Amino acid sequence: MAISASRAAIDRFARLKALQRPPSFRRLGSETEPEENQVLLGSLRRESGSAIGSDRLALILGASVKQNLHGEHLSLHCWHGGHAPCVPGAAALKLLAPEAPEEALDRQQWLFLDTETTGLMGGTGTYPFLVGLAWWEGGGLEVEQLFMREYSEERSLLAALAERLAERPVLVTFNGKSFDWPLLETRYRMTRAIPPPAPRAHLDFLHPARNLWRLRLGSVRLSQLERHVLGWDRGDDLVSELIPRIYLNFVRHGHAEPLVPVFEHNQMDLRGLAGLAGRILSLLGEESSSQDGLELYGVSRMCERRGEIKRARKLYEQSIASTLPTETDRATRTALARLAKRDGDVHLAQELWESMLGNSREGYKAYEQLAIHFEHKVRQPQHALGIVRKALSELRRANQASMISPTVYRRTKAEFEHRLARLERKAGQTLLEACDA
Repeated sequence: MAISASRAAIDRFARLKALQRPPSFRRLGSETEPEENQVLLGSLRRESGSAIGSDRLALILGASVKQNLHGEHLSLHCWHGGHAPCVPGAAALKLLAPEAPEEALDRQQWLFLDTETTGLMGGTGTYPFLVGLAWWEGGGLEVEQLFMREYSEERSLLAALAERLAERPVLVTFNGKSFDWPLLETRYRMTRAIPPPAPRAHLDFLHPARNLWRLRLGSVRLSQLERHVLGWDRGDDLVSELIPRIYLNFVRHGHAEPLVPVFEHNQMDLRGLAGLAGRILSLLGEESSSQDGLELYGVSRMCERRGEIKRARKLYEQSIASTLPTETDRATRTALARLAKRDGDVHLAQELWESMLGNSREGYKAYEQLAIHFEHKVRQPQHALGIVRKALSELRRANQASMISPTVYRRTKAEFEHRLARLERKAGQTLLEACDA
Protein backbone atom coordinates (compact mmCIF):
# COMPACT_ATOMS: atom_id res chain seq x y z
CA MET A 1 0.00 0.00 0.00
CA ALA A 2 2.82 2.37 0.89
CA ILE A 3 4.66 1.39 -2.30
CA SER A 4 1.56 2.19 -4.43
CA ALA A 5 1.20 5.63 -2.80
CA SER A 6 4.87 6.33 -3.39
CA ARG A 7 4.62 5.35 -7.05
CA ALA A 8 1.55 7.58 -7.49
CA ALA A 9 3.44 10.55 -6.02
CA ILE A 10 6.39 9.90 -8.35
CA ASP A 11 4.06 9.76 -11.37
CA ARG A 12 2.45 13.07 -10.42
CA PHE A 13 5.88 14.67 -10.00
CA ALA A 14 6.98 13.35 -13.40
CA ARG A 15 3.89 14.82 -15.06
CA LEU A 16 4.46 18.22 -13.46
CA LYS A 17 8.12 18.11 -14.46
CA ALA A 18 7.17 17.42 -18.06
CA LEU A 19 4.97 20.53 -18.13
CA GLN A 20 7.84 22.84 -17.11
CA ARG A 21 9.66 24.84 -19.78
CA PRO A 22 13.13 23.49 -20.53
CA PRO A 23 15.75 25.66 -18.78
CA SER A 24 17.66 26.27 -22.03
CA PHE A 25 14.61 27.76 -23.79
CA ARG A 26 13.54 31.25 -22.79
CA ARG A 27 10.78 33.51 -24.01
CA LEU A 28 11.52 35.12 -27.36
CA GLY A 29 12.59 38.71 -26.74
CA SER A 30 13.78 38.17 -23.17
CA GLU A 31 17.11 39.58 -22.08
CA THR A 32 18.76 36.19 -22.45
CA GLU A 33 18.36 34.32 -25.71
CA PRO A 34 20.75 31.35 -25.71
CA GLU A 35 22.12 30.22 -29.04
CA GLU A 36 20.17 26.96 -28.75
CA ASN A 37 16.97 29.04 -28.79
CA GLN A 38 17.92 30.57 -32.13
CA VAL A 39 18.52 27.11 -33.59
CA LEU A 40 15.22 25.86 -32.21
CA LEU A 41 13.38 28.93 -33.52
CA GLY A 42 14.93 28.43 -36.94
CA SER A 43 13.82 24.80 -37.07
CA LEU A 44 10.31 25.80 -36.00
CA ARG A 45 10.10 28.36 -38.80
CA ARG A 46 11.37 25.89 -41.40
CA GLU A 47 8.83 23.31 -40.25
CA SER A 48 6.06 25.95 -40.55
CA GLY A 49 6.65 26.43 -44.26
CA SER A 50 8.63 29.68 -44.28
CA ALA A 51 11.47 27.99 -46.20
CA ILE A 52 9.22 27.57 -49.24
CA GLY A 53 7.96 31.12 -48.79
CA SER A 54 11.53 32.43 -48.56
CA ASP A 55 12.48 30.89 -51.90
CA ARG A 56 9.39 32.36 -53.52
CA LEU A 57 10.03 35.80 -51.97
CA ALA A 58 13.60 35.83 -53.29
CA LEU A 59 12.33 34.87 -56.73
CA ILE A 60 9.62 37.56 -56.79
CA LEU A 61 11.92 40.34 -55.59
CA GLY A 62 15.04 39.27 -57.45
CA ALA A 63 16.87 39.16 -54.10
CA SER A 64 19.82 36.98 -53.18
CA VAL A 65 20.96 35.12 -50.09
CA LYS A 66 23.99 36.63 -48.37
CA GLN A 67 26.18 34.76 -45.92
CA ASN A 68 28.63 35.86 -43.24
CA LEU A 69 30.17 34.44 -40.08
CA HIS A 70 26.83 34.71 -38.28
CA GLY A 71 24.65 32.95 -40.85
CA GLU A 72 22.45 33.98 -43.76
CA HIS A 73 19.96 36.70 -44.63
CA LEU A 74 18.19 37.96 -47.74
CA SER A 75 19.55 41.04 -49.57
CA LEU A 76 17.86 43.15 -52.24
CA HIS A 77 19.69 45.84 -54.25
CA CYS A 78 18.02 48.45 -56.46
CA TRP A 79 18.80 51.92 -57.80
CA HIS A 80 16.49 54.93 -58.13
CA GLY A 81 17.29 57.78 -60.46
CA GLY A 82 16.02 61.34 -60.19
CA HIS A 83 17.55 61.91 -56.75
CA ALA A 84 20.20 64.58 -57.07
CA PRO A 85 22.59 64.40 -54.12
CA CYS A 86 22.25 67.37 -51.77
CA VAL A 87 25.33 69.30 -50.73
CA PRO A 88 25.24 69.90 -46.96
CA GLY A 89 26.61 73.33 -46.10
CA ALA A 90 28.35 74.19 -42.85
CA ALA A 91 25.67 76.71 -41.82
CA ALA A 92 22.85 74.24 -42.38
CA LEU A 93 24.66 71.44 -40.57
CA LYS A 94 25.33 73.75 -37.61
CA LEU A 95 21.59 74.30 -37.20
CA LEU A 96 20.74 70.67 -37.75
CA ALA A 97 23.40 69.03 -35.58
CA PRO A 98 25.94 71.47 -34.08
CA GLU A 99 27.85 68.62 -32.40
CA ALA A 100 28.40 66.74 -35.67
CA PRO A 101 32.04 66.36 -36.82
CA GLU A 102 33.37 67.57 -40.18
CA GLU A 103 32.81 64.13 -41.71
CA ALA A 104 29.09 64.90 -41.75
CA LEU A 105 29.73 67.48 -44.49
CA ASP A 106 30.84 64.68 -46.81
CA ARG A 107 27.66 63.27 -48.36
CA GLN A 108 29.58 60.20 -49.53
CA GLN A 109 29.69 59.14 -45.88
CA TRP A 110 25.93 59.41 -45.39
CA LEU A 111 23.90 56.25 -44.87
CA PHE A 112 20.10 56.61 -44.92
CA LEU A 113 18.32 54.08 -42.69
CA ASP A 114 14.72 53.02 -42.18
CA THR A 115 13.42 49.85 -40.53
CA GLU A 116 10.27 47.76 -40.61
CA THR A 117 9.61 45.95 -37.35
CA THR A 118 7.44 43.32 -35.69
CA GLY A 119 5.89 46.02 -33.48
CA LEU A 120 5.38 49.77 -33.53
CA MET A 121 5.98 50.39 -29.82
CA GLY A 122 9.53 49.07 -29.52
CA GLY A 123 10.70 47.03 -26.56
CA THR A 124 12.96 44.00 -26.19
CA GLY A 125 10.47 41.73 -27.96
CA THR A 126 10.42 43.85 -31.12
CA TYR A 127 12.54 42.75 -34.07
CA PRO A 128 13.67 44.91 -37.03
CA PHE A 129 13.03 42.25 -39.66
CA LEU A 130 13.74 44.58 -42.62
CA VAL A 131 16.52 47.18 -42.54
CA GLY A 132 16.50 49.54 -45.50
CA LEU A 133 19.74 51.35 -46.34
CA ALA A 134 20.47 53.91 -49.05
CA TRP A 135 23.28 56.15 -50.24
CA TRP A 136 23.93 58.49 -53.15
CA GLU A 137 25.69 56.86 -56.04
CA GLY A 138 25.81 57.33 -59.82
CA GLY A 139 23.56 60.40 -59.82
CA GLY A 140 20.82 58.58 -57.93
CA LEU A 141 20.01 56.63 -54.81
CA GLU A 142 21.39 53.13 -54.29
CA VAL A 143 19.16 51.07 -52.00
CA GLU A 144 20.01 47.87 -50.13
CA GLN A 145 17.41 46.05 -48.05
CA LEU A 146 18.47 43.47 -45.47
CA PHE A 147 15.75 40.97 -44.57
CA MET A 148 15.67 38.16 -42.04
CA ARG A 149 13.55 35.29 -43.30
CA GLU A 150 13.34 33.83 -39.80
CA TYR A 151 14.35 35.02 -36.36
CA SER A 152 17.53 32.97 -36.35
CA GLU A 153 18.91 35.21 -39.15
CA GLU A 154 18.97 38.30 -36.96
CA ARG A 155 22.70 38.11 -36.21
CA SER A 156 23.60 37.84 -39.88
CA LEU A 157 21.46 40.90 -40.66
CA LEU A 158 22.97 42.94 -37.82
CA ALA A 159 26.50 42.00 -38.86
CA ALA A 160 25.79 43.19 -42.42
CA LEU A 161 24.41 46.48 -41.08
CA ALA A 162 27.56 46.99 -38.98
CA GLU A 163 29.66 46.54 -42.12
CA ARG A 164 27.68 49.19 -44.00
CA LEU A 165 28.00 51.64 -41.12
CA ALA A 166 31.74 51.09 -41.05
CA GLU A 167 31.81 52.11 -44.73
CA ARG A 168 29.47 55.12 -44.31
CA PRO A 169 29.50 56.21 -40.65
CA VAL A 170 27.10 59.21 -40.86
CA LEU A 171 23.64 57.86 -40.06
CA VAL A 172 20.65 59.72 -41.55
CA THR A 173 17.10 58.96 -40.34
CA PHE A 174 13.57 60.27 -39.86
CA ASN A 175 12.64 59.66 -36.21
CA GLY A 176 15.57 57.25 -36.03
CA LYS A 177 17.01 58.84 -32.89
CA SER A 178 13.87 57.98 -30.95
CA PHE A 179 12.89 54.67 -32.55
CA ASP A 180 14.98 52.92 -35.22
CA TRP A 181 18.48 53.29 -33.81
CA PRO A 182 17.65 52.64 -30.10
CA LEU A 183 15.81 49.49 -31.21
CA LEU A 184 18.79 48.32 -33.27
CA GLU A 185 21.19 49.03 -30.40
CA THR A 186 19.00 46.88 -28.15
CA ARG A 187 19.06 44.03 -30.64
CA TYR A 188 22.86 44.23 -30.95
CA ARG A 189 23.22 43.98 -27.16
CA MET A 190 20.82 41.07 -26.94
CA THR A 191 22.82 39.03 -29.42
CA ARG A 192 25.78 39.14 -26.99
CA ALA A 193 27.93 38.48 -30.03
CA ILE A 194 28.06 41.70 -32.08
CA PRO A 195 28.91 45.01 -30.39
CA PRO A 196 26.64 47.92 -31.39
CA PRO A 197 28.36 50.04 -34.06
CA ALA A 198 28.92 53.70 -33.19
CA PRO A 199 28.03 56.17 -35.98
CA ARG A 200 30.33 59.18 -36.26
CA ALA A 201 27.26 61.37 -36.50
CA HIS A 202 23.49 60.88 -36.47
CA LEU A 203 21.39 63.35 -38.46
CA ASP A 204 17.67 63.06 -37.80
CA PHE A 205 15.22 65.15 -39.83
CA LEU A 206 12.01 64.68 -37.83
CA HIS A 207 12.38 67.70 -35.52
CA PRO A 208 13.46 70.12 -38.29
CA ALA A 209 10.42 68.95 -40.28
CA ARG A 210 8.18 69.71 -37.32
CA ASN A 211 9.67 73.19 -36.97
CA LEU A 212 9.18 73.93 -40.66
CA TRP A 213 5.82 72.40 -41.56
CA ARG A 214 3.80 71.29 -38.55
CA LEU A 215 1.96 74.61 -38.28
CA ARG A 216 0.81 74.24 -41.87
CA LEU A 217 0.20 70.50 -42.15
CA GLY A 218 -0.52 69.39 -38.60
CA SER A 219 0.86 65.94 -39.36
CA VAL A 220 4.51 65.49 -40.29
CA ARG A 221 4.26 61.89 -41.46
CA LEU A 222 6.80 61.25 -44.16
CA SER A 223 4.13 60.50 -46.79
CA GLN A 224 2.39 63.81 -46.03
CA LEU A 225 5.65 65.74 -46.30
CA GLU A 226 6.38 64.08 -49.63
CA ARG A 227 3.01 65.15 -50.99
CA HIS A 228 2.84 68.72 -49.68
CA VAL A 229 6.52 69.69 -49.52
CA LEU A 230 8.24 67.63 -52.20
CA GLY A 231 5.27 67.39 -54.56
CA TRP A 232 5.40 63.59 -54.74
CA ASP A 233 2.49 61.18 -54.71
CA ARG A 234 3.12 57.65 -53.45
CA GLY A 235 -0.10 56.33 -54.88
CA ASP A 236 -1.38 53.17 -53.22
CA ASP A 237 0.89 52.71 -50.22
CA LEU A 238 0.73 50.11 -47.49
CA VAL A 239 -0.69 51.10 -44.11
CA SER A 240 2.19 50.88 -41.62
CA GLU A 241 0.05 49.26 -38.93
CA LEU A 242 -0.44 46.17 -41.13
CA ILE A 243 3.28 45.46 -41.60
CA PRO A 244 3.96 43.47 -38.38
CA ARG A 245 1.04 41.14 -39.11
CA ILE A 246 2.19 40.58 -42.70
CA TYR A 247 5.65 39.54 -41.52
CA LEU A 248 4.33 37.22 -38.81
CA ASN A 249 2.09 35.51 -41.37
CA PHE A 250 5.14 35.01 -43.57
CA VAL A 251 7.13 33.45 -40.73
CA ARG A 252 4.30 31.16 -39.70
CA HIS A 253 2.81 30.22 -43.05
CA GLY A 254 5.30 31.25 -45.73
CA HIS A 255 3.00 33.78 -47.43
CA ALA A 256 5.49 35.67 -49.63
CA GLU A 257 3.36 37.87 -51.91
CA PRO A 258 2.00 40.21 -49.17
CA LEU A 259 5.61 41.10 -48.25
CA VAL A 260 6.32 42.70 -51.63
CA PRO A 261 4.43 45.94 -50.75
CA VAL A 262 6.42 46.05 -47.48
CA PHE A 263 9.67 46.19 -49.41
CA GLU A 264 8.21 48.86 -51.72
CA HIS A 265 6.98 50.88 -48.73
CA ASN A 266 10.45 50.76 -47.18
CA GLN A 267 12.03 51.93 -50.45
CA MET A 268 9.58 54.84 -50.66
CA ASP A 269 10.45 55.85 -47.09
CA LEU A 270 14.15 55.90 -47.98
CA ARG A 271 13.53 57.93 -51.13
CA GLY A 272 11.31 60.35 -49.20
CA LEU A 273 13.96 60.71 -46.50
CA ALA A 274 16.66 61.52 -49.08
CA GLY A 275 14.44 64.10 -50.81
CA LEU A 276 13.36 65.68 -47.53
CA ALA A 277 16.97 65.89 -46.31
CA GLY A 278 17.91 67.88 -49.41
CA ARG A 279 14.92 70.21 -49.01
CA ILE A 280 15.57 70.89 -45.32
CA LEU A 281 19.28 71.48 -45.82
CA SER A 282 18.55 73.98 -48.59
CA LEU A 283 16.19 75.88 -46.25
CA LEU A 284 18.68 75.88 -43.37
CA GLY A 285 21.54 77.14 -45.55
CA GLU A 286 22.57 80.78 -45.51
CA GLU A 287 21.59 81.18 -49.17
CA SER A 288 18.03 79.94 -48.65
CA SER A 289 15.64 81.50 -51.16
CA SER A 290 12.40 80.55 -49.41
CA GLN A 291 9.63 83.16 -49.47
CA ASP A 292 7.24 81.08 -47.39
CA GLY A 293 6.49 82.84 -44.12
CA LEU A 294 5.92 79.67 -42.11
CA GLU A 295 9.17 78.12 -43.34
CA LEU A 296 11.04 81.33 -42.49
CA TYR A 297 9.45 81.31 -39.04
CA GLY A 298 10.54 77.70 -38.49
CA VAL A 299 14.15 78.42 -39.49
CA SER A 300 14.11 81.55 -37.27
CA ARG A 301 13.19 79.47 -34.23
CA MET A 302 15.98 77.01 -34.95
CA CYS A 303 18.48 79.88 -35.32
CA GLU A 304 17.37 81.39 -32.01
CA ARG A 305 17.74 78.07 -30.19
CA ARG A 306 21.25 77.62 -31.63
CA GLY A 307 22.26 81.12 -30.50
CA GLU A 308 22.43 82.63 -34.01
CA ILE A 309 20.55 85.76 -32.92
CA LYS A 310 21.49 88.02 -35.82
CA ARG A 311 20.23 85.55 -38.40
CA ALA A 312 17.15 84.79 -36.31
CA ARG A 313 16.20 88.49 -36.20
CA LYS A 314 16.63 88.83 -39.95
CA LEU A 315 14.44 85.81 -40.67
CA TYR A 316 11.77 86.86 -38.15
CA GLU A 317 11.54 90.21 -39.94
CA GLN A 318 11.23 88.49 -43.32
CA SER A 319 8.50 86.18 -42.04
CA ILE A 320 6.51 89.13 -40.63
CA ALA A 321 6.78 90.87 -44.00
CA SER A 322 5.14 87.83 -45.63
CA THR A 323 1.64 86.52 -45.07
CA LEU A 324 1.30 84.60 -41.80
CA PRO A 325 -1.69 83.17 -39.92
CA THR A 326 -2.78 85.52 -37.15
CA GLU A 327 -1.52 83.40 -34.25
CA THR A 328 1.83 82.74 -35.91
CA ASP A 329 2.20 86.44 -36.72
CA ARG A 330 1.74 87.28 -33.04
CA ALA A 331 4.25 84.62 -31.98
CA THR A 332 6.76 85.93 -34.55
CA ARG A 333 6.37 89.53 -33.36
CA THR A 334 6.74 88.40 -29.74
CA ALA A 335 9.96 86.55 -30.55
CA LEU A 336 11.41 89.44 -32.56
CA ALA A 337 10.52 91.94 -29.82
CA ARG A 338 12.25 89.72 -27.26
CA LEU A 339 15.44 89.63 -29.35
CA ALA A 340 15.27 93.36 -30.08
CA LYS A 341 14.95 94.12 -26.37
CA ARG A 342 17.88 91.82 -25.67
CA ASP A 343 20.00 93.68 -28.23
CA GLY A 344 19.01 97.09 -26.85
CA ASP A 345 16.88 97.98 -29.88
CA VAL A 346 14.12 99.46 -27.73
CA HIS A 347 12.47 101.41 -30.55
CA LEU A 348 11.81 98.25 -32.60
CA ALA A 349 10.69 96.37 -29.49
CA GLN A 350 8.23 99.13 -28.56
CA GLU A 351 6.88 99.25 -32.11
CA LEU A 352 6.29 95.49 -32.09
CA TRP A 353 4.61 95.49 -28.68
CA GLU A 354 2.25 98.28 -29.72
CA SER A 355 1.31 96.33 -32.85
CA MET A 356 0.22 93.33 -30.77
CA LEU A 357 -2.03 94.94 -28.15
CA GLY A 358 -5.36 93.17 -27.84
CA ASN A 359 -7.18 90.19 -26.42
CA SER A 360 -4.67 87.38 -26.82
CA ARG A 361 -1.93 85.80 -24.78
CA GLU A 362 0.67 87.69 -26.82
CA GLY A 363 -1.43 90.86 -26.56
CA TYR A 364 -1.45 90.84 -22.76
CA LYS A 365 2.28 90.06 -22.73
CA ALA A 366 2.75 93.11 -24.96
CA TYR A 367 0.81 95.28 -22.46
CA GLU A 368 3.08 93.96 -19.71
CA GLN A 369 6.29 94.58 -21.65
CA LEU A 370 5.20 98.11 -22.58
CA ALA A 371 4.42 98.88 -18.95
CA ILE A 372 7.85 97.61 -17.89
CA HIS A 373 9.47 99.61 -20.72
CA PHE A 374 7.87 102.92 -19.76
CA GLU A 375 8.36 102.38 -16.03
CA HIS A 376 12.01 101.33 -16.02
CA LYS A 377 13.55 102.41 -19.34
CA VAL A 378 11.73 105.64 -20.18
CA ARG A 379 11.06 106.53 -16.53
CA GLN A 380 7.42 107.48 -17.17
CA PRO A 381 5.36 105.70 -14.48
CA GLN A 382 2.25 107.71 -15.39
CA HIS A 383 2.40 106.37 -18.96
CA ALA A 384 2.99 102.84 -17.64
CA LEU A 385 -0.04 103.31 -15.35
CA GLY A 386 -2.23 104.19 -18.33
CA ILE A 387 -1.09 101.07 -20.20
CA VAL A 388 -1.97 98.82 -17.26
CA ARG A 389 -5.42 100.42 -16.93
CA LYS A 390 -6.01 99.85 -20.64
CA ALA A 391 -4.99 96.21 -20.24
CA LEU A 392 -7.45 95.73 -17.37
CA SER A 393 -10.21 97.33 -19.42
CA GLU A 394 -9.45 94.97 -22.31
CA LEU A 395 -9.54 92.02 -19.90
CA ARG A 396 -12.95 92.96 -18.47
CA ARG A 397 -14.40 93.40 -21.95
CA ALA A 398 -13.07 90.00 -23.04
CA ASN A 399 -14.44 88.35 -19.90
CA GLN A 400 -17.91 89.86 -20.38
CA ALA A 401 -17.95 88.60 -23.97
CA SER A 402 -16.72 85.12 -22.85
CA MET A 403 -13.65 85.53 -25.05
CA ILE A 404 -11.26 84.38 -22.34
CA SER A 405 -11.32 81.42 -19.98
CA PRO A 406 -12.18 82.20 -16.33
CA THR A 407 -8.88 80.74 -15.09
CA VAL A 408 -6.76 82.84 -17.46
CA TYR A 409 -8.89 85.89 -16.70
CA ARG A 410 -8.42 85.63 -12.94
CA ARG A 411 -4.68 84.98 -13.18
CA THR A 412 -3.99 87.77 -15.67
CA LYS A 413 -6.26 90.22 -13.82
CA ALA A 414 -4.45 89.56 -10.54
CA GLU A 415 -1.06 90.18 -12.17
CA PHE A 416 -2.14 93.51 -13.67
CA GLU A 417 -3.90 94.64 -10.48
CA HIS A 418 -0.73 93.98 -8.51
CA ARG A 419 1.26 96.06 -11.02
CA LEU A 420 -1.44 98.75 -10.98
CA ALA A 421 -1.27 99.17 -7.19
CA ARG A 422 2.49 99.48 -7.27
CA LEU A 423 2.45 101.99 -10.14
CA GLU A 424 -0.24 104.09 -8.43
CA ARG A 425 1.94 104.34 -5.34
CA LYS A 426 4.96 105.18 -7.45
CA ALA A 427 3.06 107.73 -9.57
CA GLY A 428 1.60 109.37 -6.43
CA GLN A 429 5.04 109.63 -4.89
CA THR A 430 6.42 111.19 -8.07
CA LEU A 431 3.59 113.73 -8.09
CA LEU A 432 4.26 114.72 -4.46
CA GLU A 433 7.94 115.16 -5.19
CA ALA A 434 7.07 117.40 -8.14
CA CYS A 435 4.75 119.52 -5.93
CA ASP A 436 7.40 119.87 -3.25
CA ALA A 437 9.87 121.03 -5.86
